[in-house]
Amino acid sequence: MDNASPDSIGSDNRPVFHKIPGAHSIKTRILVFTLVATIIPALTLGSLSYLQTTRFLNEKIDQGLRDIASQSAREFDLWIKERLHDMRVFSSSYVVSENLATVLRARGARLENLVAQNRLREYLRSVRQKFTDYRELMILDLGGNLLATSLSDGAPPNLPPDWQDRVRMKQPVVGKVHFDPLLKERVMLIADPILAADNQLLGVLGAKLAAAAVDQVLADQVQTDIDDLLMIDRHGRLMASSRQSARTASAARMETVPSGRPFAHPADPITYTAPGGSTVIGTLQIVPTLGWGIVAETNRQKAFARVDRLQQLTLVIVAGLLAGLGLGAYFLGLTIVRPLRRLSEGAAQVATGNLDIDLPVRTRSEVGFLTQVFNHMVARLRRSREELDSVNQTLQEKNKALHQLSITDDLTGLYNRKHLMETLSGEVIRSGRHQHPFTLLMIDIDHFKRVNDTHGHPQGDEVLRRLAAVFRETIRDCDYVARYGGEEFIVLLTEIEPHTSMVAAERIRRRSAQESILSGDASINVTVSIGAAFFPGDGDTPRRLIQAADRALYDAKETGRNQIKKAAARRTAVRRSGPIRLIENS
Repeated sequence: MDNASPDSIGSDNRPVFHKIPGAHSIKTRILVFTLVATIIPALTLGSLSYLQTTRFLNEKIDQGLRDIASQSAREFDLWIKERLHDMRVFSSSYVVSENLATVLRARGARLENLVAQNRLREYLRSVRQKFTDYRELMILDLGGNLLATSLSDGAPPNLPPDWQDRVRMKQPVVGKVHFDPLLKERVMLIADPILAADNQLLGVLGAKLAAAAVDQVLADQVQTDIDDLLMIDRHGRLMASSRQSARTASAARMETVPSGRPFAHPADPITYTAPGGSTVIGTLQIVPTLGWGIVAETNRQKAFARVDRLQQLTLVIVAGLLAGLGLGAYFLGLTIVRPLRRLSEGAAQVATGNLDIDLPVRTRSEVGFLTQVFNHMVARLRRSREELDSVNQTLQEKNKALHQLSITDDLTGLYNRKHLMETLSGEVIRSGRHQHPFTLLMIDIDHFKRVNDTHGHPQGDEVLRRLAAVFRETIRDCDYVARYGGEEFIVLLTEIEPHTSMVAAERIRRRSAQESILSGDASINVTVSIGAAFFPGDGDTPRRLIQAADRALYDAKETGRNQIKKAAARRTAVRRSGPIRLIENS
């Protein structure tokens, strides 16, 4: 027999096989006992093995498609979140918000309006030059009217029907992939609300993202086991593809499968007709951010051709082993039965996940060859598992970093308002269940507008950062501080009685007043006003607590600033020349 068994690894990293001598061949030994062979039992056992191998390989194809679709969906979700983060950074620029506010305010003043529009256009063009995947950037008012664009001329974009509702909720907008006649290419619209410094909604920053970039994300995930990666919406319409042929197809809707079924039962294998007319097998995974689906597909005929070849090989091996065991058990037991038993035991351990197996090769027959092939297969599986573990660890680290960005205020490094409300809601439930008090402090920087007007906004931002650091240093590890908006902050003092929390509030007020920020040759000293609300007396919901603290803060601002006021109607903190003193209100 002209077969080989791996003795070593060659220079091209492939195993080198040795020749099996004819005297040691199972074929030669089987021929000696042909007259006593039992063909029917061998064929029966071989057929059963063939059926089991077919089922196993079908499951392997389905699992491979699921794994690739799932990985591609995760990668695309990360990619689209990065693009939305870019838009959030662009829209939060001081140049955008201030000049857009000027345009909206000075529509009757032609010169001032033109200057602000020119500044917006220059900013958009500078961003477009740095980020080439964004084919066009534009600024719209809340009615969808185009105010500025990075192009020399432009038209209002093709916005989705629900864009105004999402903008009013201060959420990003993602449109369908479509052909843009102005750019003469396929684009996907993404947009983000533009907010003023006081968190008021001004307009929308939109961008036409090149669909080729979306296609490339899918193309980077294509593996040899699949033919194509598709992105479809819930109606079965093609949004993107890893292959040019599918990208330019006039229709890519799944013709034999209802559009909603893959989304209702993700990860289940589906068979449908591709745009070219071929029958393919696909598995869908949903992209969480968009609600679209990533479909990993492979040609059904080609996939099952590979299955048939593997099944035939398996059937031949099983039939040979069964024939050898049935005809030569008495004569070849020592040379065949024991190695096969080691192989079966090793295969059972591999099935349980144990890949630290290296079977000894003690014969130069086909069994020895099979043992060496088995060892080589296990070694490759072991390397594949190590590579997969490394990829999973990298993805977990990226997800952790992305989550941290989503809950952090960009300027101060504190938690943002969204995360604050989630934490406050959880604290209300927890403290209510265990009947533990806590205190909510609403802090506002006194005369902060005067700081910006006198020293400039960059120094104002530095004041916000320094005071944020002061708040973090002053509170306990179990407490929580977040930027509520503008120059307002909220501190949650957990597991604390009201009188003790007032001591902590005074410590925050005193440390803030002691902080000095250099601005050129001068130094900036600011004070803070604090409104305190206590759970559950001043409110048993997040909204009521914040309202109570806000009223107390307003009282503190109205009665002189640089002091602390309690929300309770009967007791008010009054700032004197010395420490805080609580007095009774009439």
